[in-house]
Amino acid sequence: MIIAILALVGLFVAVYLWMFKLGIIGSLSCKIGGCDKVNTSPWAIFLGQPVAFWGVLYYVGTFAAAYASTLERFAADRRAALLLVVLTGWGVLFSGYLTYLEAAVIHAWCQWCVVSAIIICIMFVLAVWEWRRAK
Repeated sequence: MIIAILALVGLFVAVYLWMFKLGIIGSLSCKIGGCDKVNTSPWAIFLGQPVAFWGVLYYVGTFAAAYASTLERFAADRRAALLLVVLTGWGVLFSGYLTYLEAAVIHAWCQWCVVSAIIICIMFVLAVWEWRRAK
């Protein structure tokens, strides 16, 4: 259930960034000042869509998988835990790539992107712990 809650928090962050990218909100609230630079860079588009859009899809899928794994019929199913490990592992890899781009290519940091990366890392640790516990 903790992974599901973290996925919801991440979803709110991704929706916020996506709304900015769509022009629904004017500017991002960013204490460190690099959010606009990161989110308007050429690297903020992946496969023709804003990275934040992919984040929304990722968090919705992770939430659904985490919630489903709390249901009685999946609670003892190790495959549900493995699915969460795979999803969150993919998230860690992609977030790592985006963090690399912020540091080495864009030379700016988006606090919301960092928050999202931290959420994904925590979800991954919890997913691995749950998978190992389900043995």
